[in-house]
Amino acid sequence: MSSLTRSPKERGSWYWDLDEFDTPGLESALSLAARMTDVLTRYELLVPNQLQYVWSVMGAGTTGIQTTIDLTNVPLGDPLLSDRVRGSRPSSYPAAHISDVEVLGAGTWFDEQGQRRTEFRLLDLSISTAPTGLSAELSTHYDIWGLYDYSGRPHPQVRENNAPRLVDALKDLSSLLGVSPEPGEPTYFGAATVDGVADPDADENGMGPDLTDWLH
Repeated sequence: MSSLTRSPKERGSWYWDLDEFDTPGLESALSLAARMTDVLTRYELLVPNQLQYVWSVMGAGTTGIQTTIDLTNVPLGDPLLSDRVRGSRPSSYPAAHISDVEVLGAGTWFDEQGQRRTEFRLLDLSISTAPTGLSAELSTHYDIWGLYDYSGRPHPQVRENNAPRLVDALKDLSSLLGVSPEPGEPTYFGAATVDGVADPDADENGMGPDLTDWLH
């Protein structure tokens, strides 16, 4: 059982507009996903094992059908993967398309004592496959990157054990993509900066905001 609490909204997110990075489309999106996860895997933040996407029909919206592909046999970066994705189109919707793909996998984090732990979907990566333009979004739903946990308790050692890898990964991704990310919209659970997450102001007792009322 996980020892981390996953918030229903993002703790922080980062968006890259990549119109000039490559042409839009499924092949470009999968290639981009492979290159970005190479960076994230190097920091043990996201080791991909699944690709997930929802099918939609132009003018009708989502079909309600979600496909998950195991990346064990055909990994990201394999030229056969795009054929496999297209081949998973539901037969009852021959005109269905996907607008983005989500890369799912586990990441490593370290608790207050420095013990290594694994969390599925520590980070989430989504890549647009739409013909309107290539883009990518990275997000997290966990409190380990900031000074306070979701109850408002300071946990500086947890932040020190985890946040530097996220900061370094974001810098390397920006170097790879040739552009810095745009921080995503703040949520009840926090806000991002260009190179990490923002910490809220402490109260008179040195505590952060208690956000647990939205975690049930």
